[in-house]
Amino acid sequence: MTAALVAFALVIGLSFFGVRIAFAALLVGFGGVALERGVNAAFTMLGQQVLEDAMNYNLSVIPLFVLMGTFIYRSGISADLFKTANQALSRVSGRLAHSTILACAGFSAVCGSSLATAATMSKVCIPPMRQFGYSRSLASGAVAAGGTLGIMIPPSVPLVIYGLIAQQDIADLFLAGVVPGLLLVLSFLIVITLWVAFFPNAAPKMAEASDPATLPDPEAVVPPEDEAPQPKRALFSVLAVLGLFILVLGGIYGRIFTPTEASGIGAVGAAIIALSRGHLLNLGEWIDALSETVVTTASLFMVLFGALVFLQYITLTGMPYDLLFWVDDMNLSPFLLVLMVIALALVMGTVFEAIGILLLLVPVFLPALEASGVDLIWFGILVVLVIEMGLITPPIGMNVFVVKSISQDIEISKIFQGVLPFILAMFFVLTALLVVPDIVLFLIE
Repeated sequence: MTAALVAFALVIGLSFFGVRIAFAALLVGFGGVALERGVNAAFTMLGQQVLEDAMNYNLSVIPLFVLMGTFIYRSGISADLFKTANQALSRVSGRLAHSTILACAGFSAVCGSSLATAATMSKVCIPPMRQFGYSRSLASGAVAAGGTLGIMIPPSVPLVIYGLIAQQDIADLFLAGVVPGLLLVLSFLIVITLWVAFFPNAAPKMAEASDPATLPDPEAVVPPEDEAPQPKRALFSVLAVLGLFILVLGGIYGRIFTPTEASGIGAVGAAIIALSRGHLLNLGEWIDALSETVVTTASLFMVLFGALVFLQYITLTGMPYDLLFWVDDMNLSPFLLVLMVIALALVMGTVFEAIGILLLLVPVFLPALEASGVDLIWFGILVVLVIEMGLITPPIGMNVFVVKSISQDIEISKIFQGVLPFILAMFFVLTALLVVPDIVLFLIE
């Protein structure tokens, strides 16, 4: 096990020096296999891994869900979701912040990416909140935290990857993520309610009295002038998001089509929504959308490839089975084992990206988790929730830096200050899911 621990330390060390996790894992994995079996064996392993990844039909679900999210992002539907939520909450204090969370939840239901949700909602939600006097911390914190919903509320790319790694039913994972996602939304709304109650200046009353029609559309999502009137367009946006969500999730869980087929249907549905709103009407827009999808997919697959090569070496060292014997010798209960893995995932979440954590952590502990009788659907939801927390936890907090890159007038310290109450809320939800697994499992049982 010592060699495996050294390998993990090298990957972490290279990451701290700015090497991307994909290349750090690939380099250490290749070097480890070369030392154990020789350079020729290492190159053979590389070739076999590339071939296996290229021929894995199940992996095609990833680029199709990414494409679906890209089309939704480019449809401009996010601004309508925000305005609709704002109008529905006209009597609620801090309604713009509440609307941000609800709009993030709606966008997440058809996007599947936390970073895309945070980036989109930063453009849509922060300008009006700042215009009406909301504090920098509340405005940016709500967007960064709301963005994390993108990988819990299905469809979720990390849940797909976890399902492939742990060989769990993706339909069950998607359904299991619904209630935790709703609990996160509710907890975020409670945080905002308490924040505004204790610190009224964070959301001035003048913002509550303002006409929602005056909310500005960011330039990136301004719809064409010849689109339908605002009420009709807003209703269409809500129904379109709801319909696409039900189509994808209901089709998968009802066994009408496979997850891969569902991702393709979702991408087509997202394209139809974008076209109906006056987007993707020329070749240039299609090329941009497809190019963005290719770049995102390539980066995901590079992480996947690097992590799988690294895991080839970890398997050679025997670490997964050493852990299995260690757990047995220590007589660890399933609950304590899960707590240990969750704590490790939380630490890794502050440094590594979501996919890297799943690929580096889950396969190593999977034999021990299975032998202990841990429900892997429940465990997968816990891991994804912890990864969500890592997206807004210092020192890295990817969502925080996404918000900062778009709202450059807001100090990074203010954004981290703004996400702290939301991290606490996520911790309470995590505790509830740990103590009462049926919260996750009752829909599929």
